[in-house]
Amino acid sequence: MTFTAENILLVGSVLLFVSIVAGKTGYRFGVPALLLFLVVGMLFGSDGLGFQFHNADEAQFIGMVALSVILFSGGMDTKFREIRPVLAPGIALSTAGVLLTAFFTGVFIWWISGMSWTNICLPFTTSLLLAATMSSTDSASVFAILRSQRMNLKHNLRPMLELESGSNDPMAYMLTIVLIQFIQSEGMGAGSIALSFLVQFAIGAAGGYVLGKLAIWMLNKLNIDNQSLYPILLLAFVFFTFSFTNLLKGNGYLAVYIAGIMVGNNKIMHRRQIHTFMDGLTWLFQIIMFLCLGLLVNPHEMIEVAVVALLIGVFMILVGRPLSVFLSLLPFRGVTTKSRLFVSWVGLRGAVPIIFATYPVVAGVEGSNLIFNIVFFITILSLVIQGTTVSAAARLLGLSAPLPKTGNAFGVELPEEIDSDLSDMTVTPEMLSEADTLKDMNLPRGTLVMIVKRGDEFLIPNGTLKLKAGDKLLLISERNGREGKRPVNLT
Repeated sequence: MTFTAENILLVGSVLLFVSIVAGKTGYRFGVPALLLFLVVGMLFGSDGLGFQFHNADEAQFIGMVALSVILFSGGMDTKFREIRPVLAPGIALSTAGVLLTAFFTGVFIWWISGMSWTNICLPFTTSLLLAATMSSTDSASVFAILRSQRMNLKHNLRPMLELESGSNDPMAYMLTIVLIQFIQSEGMGAGSIALSFLVQFAIGAAGGYVLGKLAIWMLNKLNIDNQSLYPILLLAFVFFTFSFTNLLKGNGYLAVYIAGIMVGNNKIMHRRQIHTFMDGLTWLFQIIMFLCLGLLVNPHEMIEVAVVALLIGVFMILVGRPLSVFLSLLPFRGVTTKSRLFVSWVGLRGAVPIIFATYPVVAGVEGSNLIFNIVFFITILSLVIQGTTVSAAARLLGLSAPLPKTGNAFGVELPEEIDSDLSDMTVTPEMLSEADTLKDMNLPRGTLVMIVKRGDEFLIPNGTLKLKAGDKLLLISERNGREGKRPVNLT
């Protein structure tokens, strides 16, 4: 079956439904949902149910749009106060780590290329190109796994990993593009390559900062009657930031990530609605991106490169990535050996390497189909082996920590501009022995009981309400420890 205007909505809705159900089922068994989305696409593809999708240009465009949203959303969720202590090692991993991974893996691919027992024969530059497409950790996979499994890690490892995965895609992208240009023109010198990197980084960082500031200003100053339009306005800024930065010869992926950090770490109007919208949109684009890439591949072609791809994948997981991590983090003596081992293991590959592998295909580089199939195989290998064992690796290395309590049992949030905090408290028999009504309870100054939850029933508090053991109280208090008058708990 081919995709036409008549059946695209039907096929799309079925694919989305099956992906979400499969993802929910796989979550119970510790299987990354993104891997299942990829498998669903393969099952519906040419070697499965027969849906034909072989346009690398369209897949590349879908991936570009999806990555813009995913990186921006990841930037919004990255709190600067959390990444500040790990900023230097995170940047080292996302720059030097990517370069070293590409180099070590490229040399290994070139070394095994042409051997009698392998079925690949790639020159050194093409070997480096294959390694470059896989040199970054996948932001979508890392964000999704760390957040869906609600992992809390010691030594600031979570913000370090999220910073690395969000900021190393630009380096891998630039490596891929530069190597394609070098292979096709063979006229680029070391100076031209260094200048290209410098320009893309400088314009990308500056564009992300300036346009992120502009987005904050627009969100706070534009008075739009319909609150639902604010997230759409921000989405327009995401796409504008990416495309305008690329137009200026900067790195659009770096720009949207920095713009996301800017927006996420400043006060903006309607933050809760915007966050909910962006979170849902991110999941939608992740599903669409993995489904399209699953449809794009022909599984029978991967069988032909299975042995070589398995060997390259094992080298990356056990040698290339760990060696790059340990070398990149040599200057940072505060990073423990166990932390370095864990960072080495969480070198997840996902949709990003597959998307980058479409660039040689679109550019017509010799051996590009071979590159694409090897990258796809290694991505599945990485998600199966590393993606399913992230939690186990953290526990084995003693890096898991209890999750801090966030939010409250009532699921109520206050707008950011209200300078107050919400918390909850459970009434105990010991508390009742001292006072069993709100007016007699010794609450802290500046604290007020908003509502009482008793089982499935919600009660409006007043001074004479008789409390029972197990009642949950929703408390509102003044932020920053300011004290006011003792509140009167009467309606």
